[in-house]
Amino acid sequence: MLPEMMKAVIASQPGGAEVLTVVERAVPQPAAGEVLIRVASAGVNRPDIMQRNGMPIPPGCSDVLGLEVAGEVVALGADVIGFAVGDAVMALLNGGGYAEYCVARAELCLPLPGNLPLAHAAGVPEAAFTVWHNLFELGRLAPGETVLIHGAASGVGTFAIQCAQACGARVIATAGGADKIAALQQLGVWRAIDRHREDFVAVIAAETAGRGVDVVLDNVGGDYVARNLSVLAQGGRHVSLSFMQGAKIELDLQLVMRKGLSLTSSTLRPKSAAEKARLAECIRKHLLPLIAAGKIVPTLHQFLPLAQAADAHRILEANANIGKVLLSVDQPGALA
Repeated sequence: MLPEMMKAVIASQPGGAEVLTVVERAVPQPAAGEVLIRVASAGVNRPDIMQRNGMPIPPGCSDVLGLEVAGEVVALGADVIGFAVGDAVMALLNGGGYAEYCVARAELCLPLPGNLPLAHAAGVPEAAFTVWHNLFELGRLAPGETVLIHGAASGVGTFAIQCAQACGARVIATAGGADKIAALQQLGVWRAIDRHREDFVAVIAAETAGRGVDVVLDNVGGDYVARNLSVLAQGGRHVSLSFMQGAKIELDLQLVMRKGLSLTSSTLRPKSAAEKARLAECIRKHLLPLIAAGKIVPTLHQFLPLAQAADAHRILEANANIGKVLLSVDQPGALA
């Protein structure tokens, strides 16, 4: 028997982390093509912070925060195939993950690799969808190439490092501070650059004998973009994930044309259901086997109880995390 009510976290009004509030909500019912998941853990992501700050949510989406979860399927909507009650899954959501129960489109649920603890699996969906589309489809990273990953100690960054290395690429990664650099070195990057002490442009010029890198995965924006373009090799690809230092930039088109560079970007939440389903199939085919083989493991910074969602947001806003911050919902939050 499922309960009628559940605990969930919403932003009571636009503002800082203190506006996050635990409320009682009715347990959602799965519509056709959806499954109901008893949530074990939920991932915390920067789009959650943007929503908390007042960014409008897409029409029809829950005001409950949270874009990724791991848990157990406890009910099926009509026409669901491929999943059964009792299955352990990790899922990409349009919202609703900071809760004891949530609904997810069945085609956006991924089966749990046997070697991955259920609670840890909430660190996979958002990173997997983001990295597959941006690094491999838009960035066209290929074996033998070199990629520069900024903000590489983040949840997406640490996941991207492992994906790039698994495909046979060489990784140069930037982060700030000795602890983060040590974590990147532990992940086996070719060169870790401390942005507090080193100029990545000079380091890359020296390390690559002036050739540069083939792909840049950038979450900084602002004046980083011009510097990124300067270190791209001929035919290089620049992929923007975010713009923490500003979205408006000046661009030297002569450099872009001379080197034959391409600049591209994407954001995940507004994509159509069909496009997300296509990406999910790619992840099932290409990334889940690497997770099952232990070649990609979500890097986890900290578990916090659902009621401490505000503290989780503060960790991300302070850039204090190395890997993913997860909210533990129905089981203890120990990093086993």
